[in-house]
Amino acid sequence: MSTLNPRVVIVSRRSELDELLARHGTRGAAAFFLRERGRTLDDVTARHAALTAALTAVSAGVPADWRRGHVERADLPRFLFAPEDVIIAVGPDGLVANVAKYLDGQPVIGVDPEPGRNAGVLVRHAPAAVPGLLAGLHRDAGGGARRTMVTARLDDGQELHGLNEIYLGQPGHQSARYVLTTPGGHRERQSSSGVIVGTGTGATGWCASIARERATAPPMPGPADPHLCWYVREAWPSPSTGVTESAGLLHPGESLELASESERLVAFADGLETDALQLTWGQRVTVTVATRHLRLI
Repeated sequence: MSTLNPRVVIVSRRSELDELLARHGTRGAAAFFLRERGRTLDDVTARHAALTAALTAVSAGVPADWRRGHVERADLPRFLFAPEDVIIAVGPDGLVANVAKYLDGQPVIGVDPEPGRNAGVLVRHAPAAVPGLLAGLHRDAGGGARRTMVTARLDDGQELHGLNEIYLGQPGHQSARYVLTTPGGHRERQSSSGVIVGTGTGATGWCASIARERATAPPMPGPADPHLCWYVREAWPSPSTGVTESAGLLHPGESLELASESERLVAFADGLETDALQLTWGQRVTVTVATRHLRLI
């Protein structure tokens, strides 16, 4: 570690029970809502209890002389991470992706609040493993596996990063008009429901669902491979728009550029649509392999 007294930041998201109570006000109203949909409050309550117990165990596993913080998923865009932080994400795989875009090399420990029930690949550890993992990090400051990320940068300097993928298109996933310039320098005016640029970590999700329908789709990268895959969704052929450039790979040093011909397009990463870059007509966004990586413990 870079200091003798690092800070551990625990990242979590509200449980389904918390969300139901925020929406319906009381347990009785929440139970009625679930019952009308063939579910019971018992399962929701059990999962809430498991998350609460996991957060308590993780917090207890942090050494007493280390600083600590806690941030919910919804507050991540406003939270300032320090270079010496250690991040513990307690929740599903997606929570690791949500926090990764705000980091730059800090180690991330993914903790499954319900070991054995979830089939996560990013949240690999049980809450009880946290003390040993933190001790190991203290001895080996460079530990962890590196996972490739993706960066989108506007022509005005704004940028965002993603662990799984970046979406470029209309906010409502309707038809977007733009000019696409591929790594080979080919330019094509297109109308589509958006462009997806993904990493090997995200290759089992959104990218995989698109690739399965493409006979000519390039092989998707692995999580640590230093290149990306990209796909155009539902390109529309017309006298003024083409469908030739619809998929490919993006290697280090290469870029995929999109110049907006719509009044409003967005770029967001890993499903966080509320934290998006906004493109007006004529603006350009460039997507590349990120210089930063997720450091996954």
